[in-house]
Amino acid sequence: MTSLRQLRNQVGYVLASLPLAVVGFAYALLTVVVGGTLALTLLGLPLLSSGVLGARGWGWLHRALARATLGLRVAGPRPVRRRPGPLGYVRSGLGDATGWRALAYLIVKLPVTLVATAVIAAFLCYPVFLLSHPLWWSHRVALQLGDFFFDTWPKSFLLAGIGAGMLLVGRGLLRLILLLDGLLIRGLLGPTSLDERVDDLEEARALAVDDAAALLRRIERDLHDGTQAQLVALAMKLGLAKEKLSVDAAPEARALVETAHRDAKIAITDLRDLTRGIHPPMLDNGLEAALGTLVARGAVPVQLRVEVRDRPSPAVETIVYYCVAELLTNVAKHATARGATVEVRQHDGLLRVQVGDDGGGGATLGSTAHALPGGGLAGLRDRARTVDGTMRIDSPPGGPTLVTLELPARI
Repeated sequence: MTSLRQLRNQVGYVLASLPLAVVGFAYALLTVVVGGTLALTLLGLPLLSSGVLGARGWGWLHRALARATLGLRVAGPRPVRRRPGPLGYVRSGLGDATGWRALAYLIVKLPVTLVATAVIAAFLCYPVFLLSHPLWWSHRVALQLGDFFFDTWPKSFLLAGIGAGMLLVGRGLLRLILLLDGLLIRGLLGPTSLDERVDDLEEARALAVDDAAALLRRIERDLHDGTQAQLVALAMKLGLAKEKLSVDAAPEARALVETAHRDAKIAITDLRDLTRGIHPPMLDNGLEAALGTLVARGAVPVQLRVEVRDRPSPAVETIVYYCVAELLTNVAKHATARGATVEVRQHDGLLRVQVGDDGGGGATLGSTAHALPGGGLAGLRDRARTVDGTMRIDSPPGGPTLVTLELPARI
């Protein structure tokens, strides 16, 4: 029964693949021919790019069919990295190796499916007709092949034996063809070894980033709840000691206590700034609450809008917070702006952060305008790139300035 079920699934896969192969071949042919022919025009390259990107959908369809009928499980390739803007869209499609491999599969899929269909017709369907001849001969229905008549019981069983042999050969041939098809699916529609290596590296990077974020959070809490609390208690005790020292006490002793009290308060302030730089405690309540607290104490009026459905990874929240904080610091110091806006939106797994101001503009990655401590705008870009994020600057002379960060919501 298992063998018959496998044969049924294999035949069903081929028959279902036939119309997909025909339409897919036409799609690939039109994409390459029409897109290539019109490549010299403004319309050709976008069409070709769209065709290459659309081939990914065909690849998903063929992988799903193979999984549902043959049990062939092939992981999908890495998602396409879309560049911003119309030109970026064209470059994303033309440079998408996965889409081109899917187009190649659509082209070779048709002849492979046609051969498999011919094998089913010649070696599976026709042999069933031969196997049933003894039943026909029981009703004295003979079969004539050329000048040869199968009109006796031995000849009828010989014909049935030929049919059985053809079935065995046909099933073997079909298995070989589907084996070739499976290799094509894995090679052209699945992830490459480079994709798998990149996935492994991204997973390791995500674990390292999350572990670093958790470590910084733990350090901040230990400093806040331990060392800072001890310094506060020490400062209080020194203050009490200073008050209890009599006026007649040795001036040197009183000066030492006052100096120690002053140094303890300075150390507390420095420690608070340090812990705030390690991990903002406001982020424990979520990104919207942390940004709300941040803009409330800004030097210029800031309009805040946050639309985040699912909470991002802690490391991503930290990057967003510090990027917004540094950009708003820039607005206050260098932009001579009267107001600023901060928008955070989540869409399709991406977190888009936009910080704008109505200042004088002219900000670039290499400019001193809008320079940030620790690397300026280039430092922000590098910080975003640690999680495969991007940063764009739109700051014409005279303003306004808009800095856009796009980060993965989860890593």
